[in-house]
Amino acid sequence: MYALVEYKGKQYKAEKDALITVDKLDVEKGQTVDIDTVIMVNDGKNVQVGTPYVKGAKVSAVVEDSFRDKKVLVFKYKSKKDYHRTIGHRQHYTKIRITGISAGSAE
Repeated sequence: MYALVEYKGKQYKAEKDALITVDKLDVEKGQTVDIDTVIMVNDGKNVQVGTPYVKGAKVSAVVEDSFRDKKVLVFKYKSKKDYHRTIGHRQHYTKIRITGISAGSAE
């Protein structure tokens, strides 16, 4: 059984016990997060597609860890103008583990 969820503006495939990396959450480690913006649920036999979300469907997850990604270097340059800037950026992420998927009915 798996579900497609929309969370913080991005879409993820959620399966039981899967580890998903999402944008940073302001939630402590070990806390539970419920996601009710489920786009599609597939239980092996039936596929429920929401319009836009599946009514009553919910995905539960537990926060595992918060971390920062590798540094991404941004280099700005304009030729013949003696202009160049180097900027570094490290994005914050949170790992969540999917603990359960409950199906609902399509809207």
